[in-house]
Parts: sequence; C-alpha cells; structure tokens
Amino acid sequence: MSRVSSRTFLVFALAAVSVVLLILSSSNRLGPVEGALSSAGRPFLITFSGLGRQINNMVTTARDLATLRGRNNQLQTMVDTLTIDNLRLQEAESENERLRSLLRFRQLNPNYDFRGGQVIARVIGKTPSNYLQSITIDLGSEHGIKPGMPVVTERGLVGRIHKVGALSSTVLLITDPSSGVPALIRGNRLSGIVNGRAGGQPVMEFISQDEKIALGDTVITSGLGGNFPKNLVIGQIVEVRQRDYEMFQQATIRPTVNFDRLEVVLVITNFQPLPGEPGEPESVG
Repeated sequence: MSRVSSRTFLVFALAAVSVVLLILSSSNRLGPVEGALSSAGRPFLITFSGLGRQINNMVTTARDLATLRGRNNQLQTMVDTLTIDNLRLQEAESENERLRSLLRFRQLNPNYDFRGGQVIARVIGKTPSNYLQSITIDLGSEHGIKPGMPVVTERGLVGRIHKVGALSSTVLLITDPSSGVPALIRGNRLSGIVNGRAGGQPVMEFISQDEKIALGDTVITSGLGGNFPKNLVIGQIVEVRQRDYEMFQQATIRPTVNFDRLEVVLVITNFQPLPGEPGEPESVG
C-alpha cells in the first residue's frame, strides 16, 4: 500500500471512530468508559495536584521570607534609631538634672557669685615633688577667674583654682596631699585641718584628743585662715583614729563630692582668699 493510501485510510478510520464516539456519547453509552478512565486517572490527578500545591506553597513561603527579611531590616533600623534617640534624651535629662541641682545650690547661696565651667581634663598622676590630683576647667583669666578662688558643686567643696591660663584653669582638689582646708565638725564644732592623702581619703587632723567624735558627723569648712568661705560641706566622718600617746586624734573623711564623676563645677568668683598663705596658688600665662 502506498504512503498516500495509508494516510487516506488513517483519516477515514479516525473519522469513523469519531462518528462512533459521537453516536455513543449522544446515546449516553460512554458513561462506563468515561468512569473507568476517570478512576484510572484519579491517582495521577491527585499526585500532580499535591505537587502543584507544594510548589505553590514553596513559592509563597519564599516570597513571605523575603518580605519578612526586608521588614525585619526596616524594624532593626527603627530600633537602632530609637535607641540612639533614647540615649540622647537620657543624657540630656541627666545634664538638665545636674544643672538644676547647681541652680538650686546657687539659689541657696545668694551671697556668692558663681561662674559655671565644664571639666575638660583630669590630672591624677605622680610628679617629681608630689602626687598631684587636679582637674582642668574651661574657664580662665578671660572669664574673670583668679588663683585661689574656691570651686564647688551642689554636693560640696571640690578644691580651689591653682593655675590660671587665658581660657582654662587647673583646680587643685581637696584630695591632693598639698591641699589643706580649715574645717570643723558640724555636730560638736570641733576644728581641725582636712588634708588630702595620696591614694586614700582625706583626713581631718589636729583634733583635740579629749573630744568625742561620732562616725557619720558632717565636716564643713570653718572659714579660718581666709582660704575658703565658711559652711561649705566637705564630707562625712567614716573612721576615727585615736591613740593615747598622740597629742591629737584624726578622722578619715569621705568627701560628698564624687571626684570621679565631675562634669560641671561652680567657681565662687566674689571670694578673695587672703594672700601669703602656705601653698598659695600661682598664676600662669
């Protein structure tokens, strides 16, 4: 049989099958065949349907993960920004509280003129002649600062101006061994001298041996000698040393000022110390 005859036969065969199927379908005689084919193909349809759902779920999950990752990055950026802003607000609030405390101190001491300055340097080191404990503030001669002026905070006495430059000054702390502050105990009015100690807390010396000293008593400036104003708080007695063979007893003082955290101080500018005192401060250009 030729190739053309084969094609013609195939066409007529398919046409005949189609006609037969149409006749059977119109007479509802294909139901059993269709049911058999549907039952045979159902497992394959279920399998392909499940695979389709899994693939769709995977695509959806990947899309959701990408969205969540982007959202997480946005939220992390917001958290970082809020954290920085919160730290700035806390620092501003802390500074405002310090300034409010200084303002209250000024209002409680109307007889003094004050000039506020920032602590810009700290010197706690050994020199050839002494163990120097001092700080540097951003006020100098151009701001009316002079040697010997007392330096305070709202918590008490810090020290006195030691050296003066044009735009900065060195403050000798009361914890320095060369710093001597005439003082008295508030409770019993006993007088003495508070001297700094290298590597330790200041000590009030030259206290009469016959007097009773109570732990916790407050020590203030006495005003004697003319180096410091009267009634500035120095600290609190935390230890008493008394020996029968010594002429005087001593009291260890815990300063009310936290020298490790000084940031802002006040200089009393209308108090002029008497000249010629031992260890008189010097002026530098």
